[in-house]
Amino acid sequence: MHPKNREELERRVIRAAEDALHQHQYVSAIDVLCGMEMLAPASVDAWRRGRVDFLERVMRGNLRKITAAMTTFRRWAREKGLRPSETRYVRRTRGGTVDLRFSKSGDPAIEKNYRTHYVSPVLSERKQQRIAERLDRAAQPVVFQILREARCSECGADIARDGFLFMEAEQPLCLPCARLDELEFLPAGDAALTRRASKYSERTAVVVRFSRSRGRYERQGTLVGIGALERAERECALDADARARERARGAAARLEQDRELVVRMTEQIMILFPGCPPQEAAAIAGHTAVRSSGRVGRTAAGRKLDEHALTAAVTAAVRHRHTKYDSILESGVDRALAREQVADQVQAILAAWRNRG
Repeated sequence: MHPKNREELERRVIRAAEDALHQHQYVSAIDVLCGMEMLAPASVDAWRRGRVDFLERVMRGNLRKITAAMTTFRRWAREKGLRPSETRYVRRTRGGTVDLRFSKSGDPAIEKNYRTHYVSPVLSERKQQRIAERLDRAAQPVVFQILREARCSECGADIARDGFLFMEAEQPLCLPCARLDELEFLPAGDAALTRRASKYSERTAVVVRFSRSRGRYERQGTLVGIGALERAERECALDADARARERARGAAARLEQDRELVVRMTEQIMILFPGCPPQEAAAIAGHTAVRSSGRVGRTAAGRKLDEHALTAAVTAAVRHRHTKYDSILESGVDRALAREQVADQVQAILAAWRNRG
């Protein structure tokens, strides 16, 4: 690998690892690979649910690059004094659980490297144990609420439209054959009820349905044990008023946090781009920092006022607000080509904003 490429790779590894450690006080190989965009979260989810036979199959980049990234990650963890903790990655089947495979070769040493997490030494033993237990837990089974009739591959029973089926080894199963028929469907919408029922239920499964308009699967609810649901309903009835008050306090606190973030982000944008009109900087900050928007301002780097993240936010704002980029897209031009067509104009505006006068 060329020295410059290696240096850039190492910077990306360390940035992703630092972000993950800051967020939850431990960091895994998956955290790093996702942070570097060498691995998509959707691919990790498919692997954890058994739809991908080994994780390296869906990693972006050749084996040499992946190996170099993981070597850098382990060296960084040792230098930071983080504690290694080996974790099992498993998925549920009708017969119990099976270990998930990371590498194409399945070599035990390589598998161990991927499975090892690195934990902040400032965490208490109790918190480290809770983290290990959470990471060892198998991913929730997924049950599909179907859009058209199907048939169970095992018993031959018909499954009506809007009914539930479970996929195993690419074959549809009815809930009795999947051993999920003793669970009750709890629709989404009440977070406290779902959280408590899931906590008390020995077995759970998430229910999803494909949205044709959005082109993706969306969560519809959860399958939980009947006894667990009844217990959760009783508890929720007892503290409904207290939870309502807490929700109101939480909403007010989040609004204040968001307001403070926009103020700090506006100030930092003005430092990076002193020629940017103040009202423009405030508008950019307000737009990119919208909670749950998925925009760059809500990423870990954006909330830390990282220069690269804020520059990306300003660049995107200039592209949309000061060029014909959106009109070009609406005419059917490819996104990459549309960006290329307005690139000079965007760079000229950014250059002017970087100068105070």
